[in-house]
Amino acid sequence: MKHVIGIADMRASALPGDVLVTYALGSCLGVVLHDPVAGVGGMLHAMLPSSQIDPAGAATNPFRFVDTGVPALFGECYRLGARKERMTVKVAGGARAAAPEVQDSFEVGKRNFLMLRKLFWKNGVLIDAHDVGGHDSRTLELEVGSGALLLRVGRERKRL
Repeated sequence: MKHVIGIADMRASALPGDVLVTYALGSCLGVVLHDPVAGVGGMLHAMLPSSQIDPAGAATNPFRFVDTGVPALFGECYRLGARKERMTVKVAGGARAAAPEVQDSFEVGKRNFLMLRKLFWKNGVLIDAHDVGGHDSRTLELEVGSGALLLRVGRERKRL
């Protein structure tokens, strides 16, 4: 069954037939976890780097922010039987929101990826593959059973 992960949303599954997909990863980050032994996969679509700008909003929806959404994603995958040492971690998004000729003074995409790397560094997590930056929106599609992750950027499709 296909499950669409919207903006500021997360889902994890242990059903081999499930497909998790998220669209429109511009400056947002898509974080994908997969444990091949437990057959668990999870996906987060986070908008902003730090929940410090809206702690009340983060309490209501932790998936809006990298610093609160990523721990929630790991927690849900652990709840379904995944283990940190077996999980692969893949990331896409973090694009510049502005056109190339316009200065992107907020640099949300860059800040999202920096927050993620800092969070992973503090917790001993390595990124197995990533496709970040640039100006193009991305789509991610995870087959939970196999762990295959399809990345679409424009008309280009590749495995990540």
